[in-house]
Amino acid sequence: MSKIFVDACFGKETPYTPVWMMRQAGRYLPEYMEVRKRAGNFLNLCHAPDMAAEVTIQPLDIVGVDAAILFSDILVVPNEMGMKLDFIKGEGPVFDKPIASEEDLNELIGGEEAASKLTYVYDTIKLLRKQLDERGDDKALIGFTGAPWTLATYMIEGQGTKTYNICKKMMYSNPDLLHKILHKVTEVVKLYMEKQIQAGIDVVQIFDSWAAAIEPSRYNEFSWSYMVEIADYLKAKYPHIPIIMFPKGIPAFLDQVYGNFDVFGVDWSTPMALAKEKLGDRYVLQGNMEPCRLYSKEQTTACVEAIQNIMGGKRHIFNLGHGILPDVPVENAQHFVRECQRVSKKA
Repeated sequence: MSKIFVDACFGKETPYTPVWMMRQAGRYLPEYMEVRKRAGNFLNLCHAPDMAAEVTIQPLDIVGVDAAILFSDILVVPNEMGMKLDFIKGEGPVFDKPIASEEDLNELIGGEEAASKLTYVYDTIKLLRKQLDERGDDKALIGFTGAPWTLATYMIEGQGTKTYNICKKMMYSNPDLLHKILHKVTEVVKLYMEKQIQAGIDVVQIFDSWAAAIEPSRYNEFSWSYMVEIADYLKAKYPHIPIIMFPKGIPAFLDQVYGNFDVFGVDWSTPMALAKEKLGDRYVLQGNMEPCRLYSKEQTTACVEAIQNIMGGKRHIFNLGHGILPDVPVENAQHFVRECQRVSKKA
């Protein structure tokens, strides 16, 4: 069965512009919170294929989106490379021993050995593939990874950061070490995404959540080139799988965008008209409503209509410009999806 979301990723004509939301399987849904409570904690939920599959599918039925995105976390990759990961209440993800030297890096496993440890992710995908096929609808399944730079920031800083000073100190004072870290992570991510495809995902998205931490003149060297390397690897083997690149916060970098991928995710700080002007002839564009507009149905409608006016219902996928926030009312998320489908529906 042809999937509207996959067709849209390749720029094909669709009955309306499909829509999904980053973080759509999450804390704004009471049903998600019930499953998370059963799991005991976030990492347990990531490691339990039956529960991870359950929360992946919830937004399809509750909110009405056109694609499910695998429920997991970007940090399962460094965790399985050998870095002990904890999610601490009030602090978020924390690694007990950040990478500070080449010796630290050499202690981590890489390549096939690391990618093969993520069996719970592949088992979740296989379960979802079976469940989605049994439903007989045209909903797509998106797999994902963090970009090497975003993963490396956590691995070097040891946790989330507002300044990235430890990473950037390495970038400017020991770039060879940073490149060795990025290379090792990239090799794992290539195989991780390949195994996700083999398990049954329809689309790949690569998140560079911390792209804006790098100055424009260094962005390609330390982030984008590694993302392109992953895309090239996957496209050479799986040309039928669309690839979405989502670097957050880079309106100044649009002239640097290149590579063999299909969809460019536009974050909310980048004007959609600018992204269309710079990239719309080469890539399908995804996005880019400011997530906080979801607090107001009126503001949601106004933004959806404005984006539709810019994109004209062509070579576009509706989404937020980043993830949905935990206190957004479910009915507002449903309103967003209905409005996207209303304004773009072809007669």
